[in-house]
Amino acid sequence: MKRKQLSAALLAATLLPASVFAGEVEVLHWWTSGGEAKSVAELKKMMTAKGDNWKDFAVAGGGGDNAMTALKTRVVSGNPPTAAQIKGPAIQEWGAEGVLANIDAVAKAEGWDKQLPPVVSQVMKYKGQYVAAPVNVHRVNWLWVNPDAFKKAGAKVPTTWPEFFEAADKLQKAGIQPIAHGGQPWQDATLFESVALGVGGPAYYKKAFVQLDQATLAGPTTLKVFETLQKVKTYIDKGAAGRDWNLATAMVINGKAGMQFMGDWAKGEFTAAGKKPGKDFLCVAAPGTAGSFTFNIDSLAMFKQKDPAAQKAQADLAETVMSKNFQEVFNLNKGSIPARLDTPMDKFDDCAKKSKADLTAASKSGGLVPSFAHKMAMPSATEGAIDDVISQFMNSSMSPKTATERLAKAGKVH
Repeated sequence: MKRKQLSAALLAATLLPASVFAGEVEVLHWWTSGGEAKSVAELKKMMTAKGDNWKDFAVAGGGGDNAMTALKTRVVSGNPPTAAQIKGPAIQEWGAEGVLANIDAVAKAEGWDKQLPPVVSQVMKYKGQYVAAPVNVHRVNWLWVNPDAFKKAGAKVPTTWPEFFEAADKLQKAGIQPIAHGGQPWQDATLFESVALGVGGPAYYKKAFVQLDQATLAGPTTLKVFETLQKVKTYIDKGAAGRDWNLATAMVINGKAGMQFMGDWAKGEFTAAGKKPGKDFLCVAAPGTAGSFTFNIDSLAMFKQKDPAAQKAQADLAETVMSKNFQEVFNLNKGSIPARLDTPMDKFDDCAKKSKADLTAASKSGGLVPSFAHKMAMPSATEGAIDDVISQFMNSSMSPKTATERLAKAGKVH
């Protein structure tokens, strides 16, 4: 009788859907806007096709601050999600806590070291082993241009700082606001880092904002950066304070402003308005930064799981995120480019293709640098202190000399 019951139970088990035995993937993220939400839906579909159960843990708002609060609560209680959207040095900080899972087996089997630029793969590793999978690469050092405004002003699209100021003067004389900007700390930092990269070049940028070298932060190049930024400030309108970045982009779209310094997420605003790259708007490297690329990467860091089924599902997630298929779908929706270098670019627009070509070239030349304005380059406390100095400079009559001295002090904050 017992044998018959056991046989019946085994038979019933074979008839149950695979999902009953599937692992669950719970992913904490803040991809909640239109294009991002579409991408998450695609990832869920791909994971379901692998036989895994998807549990969405979306936390909107705060540029990820709310999500990080929720993550800390879960990790402290001993119940971390399968993966969480984490950026830059924060991956190392979580790695030091001993809570991240080693996904080297997946990375080696799939050949991630060959598929990613070395600068990007290093960010995804803790003590030489992969603990996170990159989803995309955003380029931050873009200058968005309205060609009709430039034509009306008789101005030339700038590639150097002298050309930039010449174009800005012509736009101003034509009654067009030269620069569209939002006076929020992260936007001020985004503008500052493009000026710093354009004035000092990638070697200076790395020493100052990645290595936090005191002599470099306090040196003559930093002073020149603030002097250049001081002049840039004169072309920003008084209504910039507190303006959201997308409203600044709208000023360029409708011709009220000629230029905006902003990452490639701005492209989504142009395309949503029915504008075509190369015709209705131009994407060019910020002055002096043509051979360089400041990157901002979204990634999923993997947290240790006790259940073998959850571990298997986590490996499936890492493999799926780095697949060519997902990298293409996610980035077409988000406006960024694939982190995986061998992803086909046929379906991407001209700005994305240019971004990919520049990423590859900068990776080889040493011009690929992390964006500190977007939490990719330095500890959060240091970044906050440096952001404060930049914001104070942008919103006061502080001299470049004083700003340089304060920036050097901020670089000591850890």
